[in-house]
Amino acid sequence: MKEYIEMFKALADENRLRILCMLSCGELCACDIQDSLNLTQPTISHHMKILQQAGLIEVEKRGKWAFYAIKQNQIDALCRFIKDATSKAHEKEEFKNYCACSRNRCICDEQ
Repeated sequence: MKEYIEMFKALADENRLRILCMLSCGELCACDIQDSLNLTQPTISHHMKILQQAGLIEVEKRGKWAFYAIKQNQIDALCRFIKDATSKAHEKEEFKNYCACSRNRCICDEQ
């Protein structure tokens, strides 16, 4: 579950969400992202590092340029996690490792 926590932390920033939206159109150079968001190069680098560490994007160096793209398999895994977490988890064997329920009764109810 820790990997999903890191992804959610990375997504909890407006600029990083904008970057992902931009990358949904395809691979982009860091300079294109910088120009579109009107942010400094160090700020862009910071955001890209967080997205990369969370596993949401990948980078390819070409000469002195860095090109970024969405890691679609990670985005798909996060979407599956959200879907599973918000559906009838007790009916899904593979989701029981994440479920906080005990015998179909949520531990939140035990206050």
